[in-house]
Amino acid sequence: MDFCDCNTVSVSKYSSKYKILWNDFVTRSKNGVFLFYRDYMEYHSDRFRDHSLLFFKNGKLIGLLPANIKGDTLQSHEGLTFGGIISGYDMKVPIMMEIFERLVTHCKEEGIKKIVYKAIPYIYHSVPADEDLYALFRLNAKLTTRAVASCIYLPRRRDFVRERLKNIKIAKKNNLVVKRSYDYKSFMRIVEWVLEEKHGTKPVHTAEEIELLAGRFPDNIRLFASYKNDVMLAGVLAYESANVIHIQYGFNSNEGRTFGALDVIYDYLINDYYKERKYFDFGISTEKQGQVLNYGLIRTKEGLGASSVMYDQYTLPF
Repeated sequence: MDFCDCNTVSVSKYSSKYKILWNDFVTRSKNGVFLFYRDYMEYHSDRFRDHSLLFFKNGKLIGLLPANIKGDTLQSHEGLTFGGIISGYDMKVPIMMEIFERLVTHCKEEGIKKIVYKAIPYIYHSVPADEDLYALFRLNAKLTTRAVASCIYLPRRRDFVRERLKNIKIAKKNNLVVKRSYDYKSFMRIVEWVLEEKHGTKPVHTAEEIELLAGRFPDNIRLFASYKNDVMLAGVLAYESANVIHIQYGFNSNEGRTFGALDVIYDYLINDYYKERKYFDFGISTEKQGQVLNYGLIRTKEGLGASSVMYDQYTLPF
């Protein structure tokens, strides 16, 4: 259904004709990040049945929802870590409530029986943007996932714990060099080895996908690595948005653990390269909808001065 020039909120399914409009709105929004640009969302379009939505009022675009269909469920896009309603600076609570009313009506018209909604964590907001959380509350949506992420507020960053400082000292004593790298294949081999060896899993991205995305977003995706005698020992893939440096991957090689190769990268990023930025987000340390906490992983992040931010997911059945 195309939008109409009327007083009520209308909704349109995303199609390529809206690409410029969509991307421009993300740029001007109060809670959008580069992950919401269509060139990022669509790199893995073959894996998801896209059902992203645009909301209009009086003929003006007022909100976006990155989403896909899975069975009879409308999901906040599964290819993204988060992605609720993207809104402009003029968003008001009553308008957000209208958006959700129209969203529910649209889902019922499409035969959709449930919405799974991943809210955008507040650290990614340019200004407060929690109008959607109130609308979810009013609709009796249930909080079904609470994942714990670890984040440093960089203007008031804290000292690292003794163990991390010891590792950094070892790295510097062994003359490890930290620099930006474009060797995504070597880095992803480290990622793949660690995930298979320690967890029996595979990374979400392939090396080819990371190269593709870094090529599309060179100002937002950066790889930093530590080297000894020109051999990569550890790497950190950073996703940069206006307020947040998000660590997509951060891994040590087997040899790198001996030399403090990962900690020395974090020391450089937190205390030098990104020290003037706002938030440094290590990502989540939980599994199974937040019911399982990886104590070792969160201990490492908290040892670098991080504290907790929630990544919340809500379910709204009809």
